[in-house]
Amino acid sequence: MRKVFISGIAVADLVFELDELPFAPVKHMTDRGRITSGGCAANAAVAVARLGGRAALGARVGDDLLGALVLDDMAAEGVDTASVHRAAGGRTSFSAVCLDAAGERLIVNYRGRGLDAGRAPLAPPADADAALADTRWLGGLEETLAFARRRDIPGIVDAERLGDAAPPTLLRAATHVAFSKQGLLSLTDGGGAGGPGSDRGGDLPRALAAVRRRLAPSSWACVTDGGNGVFFTAPGGVEHLLAFAVTARDTLAAGDIWHGAFALRLAEGANEEDAMQFACAAAALKCAHPGGRDACPDRPATEQFLRERAAD
Repeated sequence: MRKVFISGIAVADLVFELDELPFAPVKHMTDRGRITSGGCAANAAVAVARLGGRAALGARVGDDLLGALVLDDMAAEGVDTASVHRAAGGRTSFSAVCLDAAGERLIVNYRGRGLDAGRAPLAPPADADAALADTRWLGGLEETLAFARRRDIPGIVDAERLGDAAPPTLLRAATHVAFSKQGLLSLTDGGGAGGPGSDRGGDLPRALAAVRRRLAPSSWACVTDGGNGVFFTAPGGVEHLLAFAVTARDTLAAGDIWHGAFALRLAEGANEEDAMQFACAAAALKCAHPGGRDACPDRPATEQFLRERAAD
């Protein structure tokens, strides 16, 4: 089994399922709720483990009750947490997540406090075959990409919107950059790609082509757009991979699972298109079932899904 090192945020999630997302300033009640761990990196690590790889997580939590919950949950999923920093006196990040009957979500996140206290540099496992980092923790991202360069392994970025403090060259250290729609558009000037926050999906190929020129010459990039599929860079320009059509019941953690599945297949030696197909299948299966990250499929289910869709 190939190993993937994943760095970024790990949080505790309080998940509430409702018929409709709450907007009125009144008390909302539900009998469908759960407490679990979440966050881009933690969810991707679980995806790697469930899909047949070995996952090692680099993250920061506090020495509080929620930090213990995150670590216990990761251990139960078979994720190596030796590189998780537990900050003395730190407060673990947590989110309130509301899901409606259509599978859409509303998230309020507390980013945590004091999580770098006493932290030593990341020490990823020396036998990692790929490294994945999210942009929610820039220090971890830089350290993870430096590790990937030293090891000469894929260094993949889950690129959400970069903060104002992020250096412009940060993503140039990556071999692969997988943008979210919002993350990609946040890096464009608005002239041709709709600007930050734009919903004009037709601008995504143009935006990806523009941002690609700002990355390292040898790097590969894509942008995921949910049910609209994935746009990706190719020698002839920007190409498009269709998503698998499913009835979405719950989109929570779908993007994180996509990134974990993509990183695992690169670690296994797959090319980018095969890795994207596998990642799209895992994310589609997750969306077709309720339960957030708990609905992440295993390897046999994902491969069976791919065989069935290939036969259609």
